[in-house]
Amino acid sequence: MRLLSVNVGVPRRISWNGREVTTAIFKDPVQGPRRVSRINIEGDDQADRLAHGGEHRAVFVYQIEAYRYWQEQLGRDDFTYGQFGENFTVEGLPDDEVCVGDHYRIGSAVFEVTQPRVTCYRVGIRLEEPRMPALLVSHHRPGFYLRVLEEGVVEAGQEIVKLADGPEGMTVADIDALLYLPRRSRRQLERALQIPALSEGWKGSFQELLERESAPGERGPAVEPKPAWPGFRPLVVRSLHAESEEVISIALEPVDGEPAPPGAPGQFITVRLRPGPDATPVTRNYSLSGPPVPGRYRISVKREPHGVASGFLCTRLTSGDRLDVAAPRGTFILQPGERPVALISAGVGATPVMAMLQALAAERSGREVWWIYGARNKAEHSFREEAAELLASLPHGRRFIAYSAPEAGDEGYDVTGRLSGEHLEAAGVPVDADFYICGPESFMDGMAAALTARGVTPDRVRTELFGARDVYRSGFSDHVFRPPHRPAGTPGTGALVLFSRSNLSVRWDPAFRTLLDFAEACDVPVGFGCRTGVCHNCESGLVSGEVNYLLEPLEPPSADRVLVCCSEPRTDLVLDL
Repeated sequence: MRLLSVNVGVPRRISWNGREVTTAIFKDPVQGPRRVSRINIEGDDQADRLAHGGEHRAVFVYQIEAYRYWQEQLGRDDFTYGQFGENFTVEGLPDDEVCVGDHYRIGSAVFEVTQPRVTCYRVGIRLEEPRMPALLVSHHRPGFYLRVLEEGVVEAGQEIVKLADGPEGMTVADIDALLYLPRRSRRQLERALQIPALSEGWKGSFQELLERESAPGERGPAVEPKPAWPGFRPLVVRSLHAESEEVISIALEPVDGEPAPPGAPGQFITVRLRPGPDATPVTRNYSLSGPPVPGRYRISVKREPHGVASGFLCTRLTSGDRLDVAAPRGTFILQPGERPVALISAGVGATPVMAMLQALAAERSGREVWWIYGARNKAEHSFREEAAELLASLPHGRRFIAYSAPEAGDEGYDVTGRLSGEHLEAAGVPVDADFYICGPESFMDGMAAALTARGVTPDRVRTELFGARDVYRSGFSDHVFRPPHRPAGTPGTGALVLFSRSNLSVRWDPAFRTLLDFAEACDVPVGFGCRTGVCHNCESGLVSGEVNYLLEPLEPPSADRVLVCCSEPRTDLVLDL
C-alpha cells in the first residue's frame, strides 16, 4: 500500500447550471513533503465545513484502482490525481476492505478511518458527470475520510502501514450502503453505532434510522405516519365557531361515508379551494385543532389581511359547503412518554398544540402538562375557555398566559408583555420536559435559543412553522433569501405545480431539468445534497399527483413522498413545500 499523490486545493467560485457555486472539489497534486494538521493538509481548505472538513474529515482518500474502474465504466482516459476531490490518491486500501476505525501510518503522521465520502453534487461538477454521486454509492466505491491522530509530514511515494483494526469490522462500503441503500438491518445499525471512530454525523443518521424501527410505545423521533388516503377527497362543513376576533374553527366530516381515521395530535391537513368560479385553485395547510375523533376534523383559521384563502373561509364558507382535503400529514406530533409536556404557542400557533392538549385530556394523562400561551389581549385569545377546561381535567395541568397589549378589564393572564424564554423559568417549567413550540418564526427561534441556554437538548424541542422558511443551500454563493415567487421569463404551460407551504401555484416549464431546479428558480425553500436521488435531503411530501424520475433513486421514497432533485411532474402536483 502506497501514497501515490498528495492533492490540495482552495475554494473557488465557478459557474454551474446558471448559478455561482463555491467549491474546493478541484484538487491538484503537489510535490515534496506536506504537513498534516488536526483539521487539514498544508495548502488545502474546504468551501463548506458543514458538509466537508473538520476533525473527522481532515483528509479524503481515493484509490487508483477505483480510478481504473471508473475510466472503464465511463469510457474516460483523462483522469489526473485529485480528480475525485481526494487529498490522498493511494494504491491499495479498497473500500470493501478498509474498516471504519482502522489506524494507518503514513510518513510521520497517524490516521484513523472515520466515515465514507459525503454524497455531494460537487463531485459531479468536477467529473462533468452529474450522475456521479449516485454512481459512487451504487457501485460501492465512495472513498473515505481520515482523522489525524498524530500530526506529521507526508509525501508522495511513502508506504502506508496498517497499525490497528477497527472494532466491529465494518468496511467503508458496508457503512456507506447502510446509510444510502435499502434493505438495511437493525443488527447492522446497532453494530455501526458501536464504532467509536465513526463521525457524529453518521452516528446521528444511524440512530435516527434505528429509532424509526422502535417498537410501539417506545420513544423515537417524530416519524410521519402514512397518510390515510391519497390525494384529495371531499369533506363537508358541519359547523363554524368563532374562537376569537380573528380566528374561526371549522368542523369537517367525510361526504362519502368512507372511514376517516383521526390525525395524530399536531398534524395538519391540506385544503384546496377555489375562491371564485374562474379563479385558480389555491391550497393551504391548516393544523388540526380538535380532539382525535374518527371521522371528524377541526381546523382553526386566522383571517389574514388580503388573505385569499383565509378571507374565503372566514367570510364566505357556510355549513353544508364542501372542501377538497388531503389526509393529515406532518411530523410535529405529540410523543408518548412520562416526561412533563410544555405546549408553547403564540396567536394562532395554538392550533396544533391545542390538538395535543385535547389528546392528553382524552387519555387522562398523568404527565405534568404546561400550557404556555401569548396573545395580544383577551379579545384575541383563542381557545381561552376550552384550554382552561382541558387543563382543569388533568391532574397536573398548569398554565401561563402573557398579553402583550391588554385592554381595560382584561383578566385571566399572568404577565404583560410578549411571551419569551425568560417567562419559562419564571413560571417554573421544568428543563426535563418535552417542548412543543408553534408561532411566528422569530418567536420560535427565540424560544428554542432560550431552551438551549437552559440546557435543554435539541431532541426534546419540536417546532412547527407554516409558510416558507429559508434553508441552507450548500455552495450557492449567490443565495439571498427571497419570498417565493413565479420564475423569471415566459410562464410555462405544463402541469400545475402547487407549493402548498409557500402559497405558490406555477405551471411547469420543461426548460427546468428537475423539480428542484424549478423550486430554486421560484425561491421555494428546499434542501439538497447530492442532487441525484441518494441522500434524500430534498425528500418532500407529495400531497397529490404523480412524477417521473429522471434518475431512479437508489432507495425510493414512500408513495406519499418525492425526491424533487431527480424528478419532474407527470400530472398536476401539490407538494408540501
